[in-house]
Amino acid sequence: MDHSVKNLVTIKDNINSKLKIFKINKNPKIIAVSKTFNLQKILPLIQYGHLDYGENKVQEALEKWSELKEKKPELKLHMIGKLQTNKVKLAVKIFDYIHSVDSKKLAQKISDEQKKINKNIKVFIQVNIGDETQKSGINKNDLKDLIDFCITINLNVIGLMCIPPIEADTDYYFNEMLNLNNSFNLSELSMGMSSDYLKAIEYYGTYLRIGSSIFGQRD
Repeated sequence: MDHSVKNLVTIKDNINSKLKIFKINKNPKIIAVSKTFNLQKILPLIQYGHLDYGENKVQEALEKWSELKEKKPELKLHMIGKLQTNKVKLAVKIFDYIHSVDSKKLAQKISDEQKKINKNIKVFIQVNIGDETQKSGINKNDLKDLIDFCITINLNVIGLMCIPPIEADTDYYFNEMLNLNNSFNLSELSMGMSSDYLKAIEYYGTYLRIGSSIFGQRD
């Protein structure tokens, strides 16, 4: 068994144990964050049957996944990085989920482009939960305004996404995200990475973005 498949199986076992302890009956989706890894590294996971992959650069995603997705339409691709409006047209073609919507301008562009090709992309609103100047995401105080706008342009917002501050109290931020998500009656929550995915499950994270714990460290 390939090492990335072994790692994925271990992660699934860890998740299942956590779900039992906390009596959570919704199984979270694991997004294998494949950014910077070539197809040789990714193919064993695809052969194993894993369907969800995360990329953060549009060009890289197009080069890597276009042919594969035509052969295997069941594969789901998640845009987890910052998305520039000038890349939206290409992003809408290749991605099934966009986790990083943080402005009306970006939301409008996604709405316009997906209408042209009759596609319905699932969208997460990225919240800058730690109020960090170097990070993308909308301030939580402006969230309602953006969500209301997305609804008016028929964007399919399924949940919120965050990247908490490094070495911070993740419980505090994950709890805040859960409360925000519930306040808008959103069903999905994109949070939790290699270092904190088990903690994210305690706060009902439903999309876990896990890279290095599956594929190993990036070069």
